[in-house]
Amino acid sequence: MLDIVRTAGELRTRIVAFRSHGRVGLVPTMGAVHDGHLALVRAARKTCQRVVATLFVNPTQFGPAEDLAAYPRDEAGDAAKLASVGCDLLYAPSVAEMYPAGVAANLSAGELGRVLEGKFRPGHFDGVATVVAKLLEQSIPDVAVFGEKDYQQLLVIRRMVRERGMKVEVVGVPTIRAPDGLALSSRNAYLTAAERNAAPALHRTIAAVAERVADGRTRASDEIARGTAALHNAGFATVDYLALCDAETLAPVEAVTGPARVLAAARLGTTRLIDNVPVIPAT
Repeated sequence: MLDIVRTAGELRTRIVAFRSHGRVGLVPTMGAVHDGHLALVRAARKTCQRVVATLFVNPTQFGPAEDLAAYPRDEAGDAAKLASVGCDLLYAPSVAEMYPAGVAANLSAGELGRVLEGKFRPGHFDGVATVVAKLLEQSIPDVAVFGEKDYQQLLVIRRMVRERGMKVEVVGVPTIRAPDGLALSSRNAYLTAAERNAAPALHRTIAAVAERVADGRTRASDEIARGTAALHNAGFATVDYLALCDAETLAPVEAVTGPARVLAAARLGTTRLIDNVPVIPAT
């Protein structure tokens, strides 16, 4: 049975005790735990003697059109899964514990938070930056682990940590995928059987774009148009974006001259899926 604490004071008391054993790792989650989250715990255990996971469905990163109340919640099931891979403690605070002065995002993700996902989900990354800053300040971990599936989020968090001078190492873990390539996500549960069969086309498409632009001579705009058409043909009703970007700034690039990433968001039915892959330059 995984121990659960619900206040910042309880968390700090446990963290102090954990530090006598060595390094402490933090794995923030919003619940709906799947194998992708468990991979983050395993990654934290490789370099840390104690691992703390958090479970908090953060209201400040949900937009007006996004249903906070419908987000899946199963604390007992999530705790059991986390315990099975060696998590030592679960921090599951209330909204009042995290936002005692009222629910509001008070940090800005800046320009990095306004492009791509930020364009389609205004304010989302301000909410992410705010809640992650709170969790890091409450737990003071040595390492915080996040998945690369939410690549833009990872960059926002790294920048926030640098700007606030936090002494924590932010580690990104490569995306965990189903055998057919679909990135693991709590949103996958919303897919119908037919949509689930179509969903792997998202990864296949962005991987193909990444491969074709890797030579540095292929125009990104041509491959983006080709990839967008492929997604529509596969059954995606809407493609919010498919972009080739600088891997650090997310500025759009037309040709690969350094580290780059292909990122995409598209809808199957009512489910919005995101994914990204690195571009490996041709040698």
